[in-house]
Amino acid sequence: MEEKKRNETFKNILTIVTSLLFAGLFMWLALRGLNFDEITKSLEKANYFWVLAAAFFGVLAYWVRAVRWHLLLEPLGYEISNSNSLWSLSFGYLMNLTIPRSGEVARATALYRVEKVPVEKSFGTIITERIVDLLCMGIFLVLTLIFKHKAIIEFYQFAVKQKKDEPKSDFPLAYVLLGFSILILILFFIRKKIKGMLLFVKIRLFLVGLFHGVVSVFRMKQKGKFILLSLGIWICYYLATYLVFFALPETSHLGIADGFFIIVVGTLGMMVPASGGIGAFHFALKLGFMALFISIGENPKLGGEMGLSYALIAHTMQLVIMLVMGAISVPILAKNKNALIVK
Repeated sequence: MEEKKRNETFKNILTIVTSLLFAGLFMWLALRGLNFDEITKSLEKANYFWVLAAAFFGVLAYWVRAVRWHLLLEPLGYEISNSNSLWSLSFGYLMNLTIPRSGEVARATALYRVEKVPVEKSFGTIITERIVDLLCMGIFLVLTLIFKHKAIIEFYQFAVKQKKDEPKSDFPLAYVLLGFSILILILFFIRKKIKGMLLFVKIRLFLVGLFHGVVSVFRMKQKGKFILLSLGIWICYYLATYLVFFALPETSHLGIADGFFIIVVGTLGMMVPASGGIGAFHFALKLGFMALFISIGENPKLGGEMGLSYALIAHTMQLVIMLVMGAISVPILAKNKNALIVK
């Protein structure tokens, strides 16, 4: 038992350190070469009414996702409340901010404590959700390739030209490579310890959970409602992304198709195992807005600066939602757990 606890603690520390390193690296890349005065001015001029409007859809996505989770668990024989679904979900997102990728297990565990749904079964539905979300993001990716392929091509051409024109300077890159080399060496020497960290249990949990998740979809009576809820989640995400355009004068002219492009770029940034998406999200949007500005004949550097301004606003909004919803979830889940014990 003690060995198990030590392994888990070690794994958590390693995960946090690695994610912070990723966050630091990508934040450095995001900030590199930008004019901070322009970024500060844009943030001061921002119309935060649009941020509040975007935040509304961000919170609404929580509720729609909670209802969809309820729907997924019904075929497995569990009738949970939408409230417990929502607060378990919120708690999971909160945990993701502390230990990256821990939110799924935390969410399933929280639901077990208030609804007694076995972790492996609810975890399976979470895996199913991820697959469905990936398909939904695929729709946005297709829309991006249809409507914004020019921006992608022109940005690639710009990047190639910049690479050829810029003077050779390996000094910063050398430090980055050195840091990652050290990290890889550390991981190599402790690989046996990492492999022994409940790997078999996690694989088993994943496979069993995936089976239950797939079964729940096939047994679902309200498949149409499930599809509508899934689309609804991503429509909320899209609106939360698109409305922030209007917060900055420099991005308020961007259109609906630009929203498709930015939601894909931002989602890809959030997939990087950086703590809370910090740095990776910002760097991704810096590049994304540079591409958009190049495609409409505007200064790519301004695009990068506005991309970072946008990222700071959008990411802070997401963090606030996660922290507020997560903080509210803790006492509510504790209360509901106690109520379940009394019953």
